[in-house]
Amino acid sequence: MTAPNFRTFADVSAVTRTGPHRHRADLDPLWGFAGNPNGGYLQTTMARAALDATGREHALSASTHYLAAPGAGAADIDTVVLRAGKSTTHVRATLSQDGEPKVEALFLLGHLTAPSDSPSWTSARLQPAGVPYEDCVPHAPDPDRIPATLMHQIRLRMEPQSLEFYDGRPQGVGELRGWVGLPGGEDFDPVSLLFAVDTMPPATYDVAFSGWVPTLTMATYVRAAPAPGPLQFVMDATLIQGGRGDETCTVRDSTGTVVAQAHQLAGVRLP
Repeated sequence: MTAPNFRTFADVSAVTRTGPHRHRADLDPLWGFAGNPNGGYLQTTMARAALDATGREHALSASTHYLAAPGAGAADIDTVVLRAGKSTTHVRATLSQDGEPKVEALFLLGHLTAPSDSPSWTSARLQPAGVPYEDCVPHAPDPDRIPATLMHQIRLRMEPQSLEFYDGRPQGVGELRGWVGLPGGEDFDPVSLLFAVDTMPPATYDVAFSGWVPTLTMATYVRAAPAPGPLQFVMDATLIQGGRGDETCTVRDSTGTVVAQAHQLAGVRLP
């Protein structure tokens, strides 16, 4: 069921060109946690500016550093082309508010080729697909417990065992699985995959249920254009140490094709 106050993701992540190397975005307060815009949402919005500035079709990868949490509302995105080749372009993008840089990203832009029927090679460490969509449980957390307004905009379904952290019974393996869809019947496309990799609850919740887990830095790889329909996720945490934890996200489309991967380092405030 679509959230009553939803805006399409294409709308909330849209940018407007305001100069040769500058775009303006209007960051929506509902697409984040406690008024802080989601990291994947910011990454996609900045990619839209980089693509518009260069005329390239797809973002192939992103390396994004979150310097400070931007607030909702107007933000400027400045882009600099670092190298323009025949097949790829490297672009640096900076998102600022009131002249203060909040997010820095490096994008590799180019053209995605159609995925083959099967990968040329796959490591045994690649996470397998989880349970079917219909066997997962719709999930939108109680806003009085978790002010994750983003979860009320998207259509999130979790594997039942992945929700045990919510009742104080985490599995303790640092893994969450499920499916996600966009509201209003909107399908994911290659640029919104940069958002998709950061839509699940933090995998560290399966170790210890904490509050906001802010992304500090994230590397994302777009592997293929997704087929229509929801996306399947596996989120894995490996190490929590010194108030920081890492997560790896593997995203498959409705056909089972791996369409995106991401690795991030986030702040973790354990109870």
